[in-house]
Amino acid sequence: MNAFGVNSMVGDLAWVAVRPPSERGDYSVAHWATPVDFDLLASQHGAFTELLTRLGCAVLVLDPVDDMPDAIFTYDPAFVVPSGVIELRGAKQARAGEPPLLAMELQRAGIPLVGALHAPATADGGDMFWLDRTTLAIGRSYRTNQAAVDQLTAMLAPIGITVETFDLPHDQGPEFCLHLMSVLSPVREDLAVVYERLAPVPLLQALRTRGIETVSVPEQDYASLGCSILTIRPGEVVLAAGNDATTELLRNHGVTVHTYEASEINKGEGGPTCLTRPLLRR
Repeated sequence: MNAFGVNSMVGDLAWVAVRPPSERGDYSVAHWATPVDFDLLASQHGAFTELLTRLGCAVLVLDPVDDMPDAIFTYDPAFVVPSGVIELRGAKQARAGEPPLLAMELQRAGIPLVGALHAPATADGGDMFWLDRTTLAIGRSYRTNQAAVDQLTAMLAPIGITVETFDLPHDQGPEFCLHLMSVLSPVREDLAVVYERLAPVPLLQALRTRGIETVSVPEQDYASLGCSILTIRPGEVVLAAGNDATTELLRNHGVTVHTYEASEINKGEGGPTCLTRPLLRR
């Protein structure tokens, strides 16, 4: 796969990177719900990867890495834009080694490095999504700060991309992970799933301004990551099993829903988007 570049959340997912888990690592220090059944975790991740392949995605399977339990969540350490990859800089100490590792691996795969965050900036990919093909939404949170917003804005301006920021609430505090994409997942150009109780009001207004209809995730599905949805192509998505109410709502909107078993993966608070680093969307 030679082509690369992403500036959409809903374009056809042609190429994507995933990383299987490593058995060696302190999952409790990384704030996973423990105990973790590693064999089941590996099996569920393998089945998720196979599902992506069956759905037509070319999958770059990276090597597992020891002592980095969160490294299976490849969406966060680096961000791919039309011109290449940006190396981020995580605020969570247990993930400090992931951004340079993932950026190096993606360069080896043929994607040029176009920038890297430097201190005091911190940012996770989970706080970023494409509002449209020339607008990147960034959530200011306990993981992503204003310094990162400033540096990313400067990196993206030369390729015609603007940034809109949205502030996230305190929720459960800095030790827990509340990303912008914890409360929103685009499904089609005109449809997104949102968890309204924690969604920034300006974000909901930005969606309405763009004519994007929203589907509200039921309260009972939020804890099981019902708001974390990976779009494979417009109107076709992947969702963790058990989110039956959200699945029904999506199907009522004409969306094709594929599910995967995620009981162990969900212990790390990461859904299908978190498990992937899109490298090419058409």
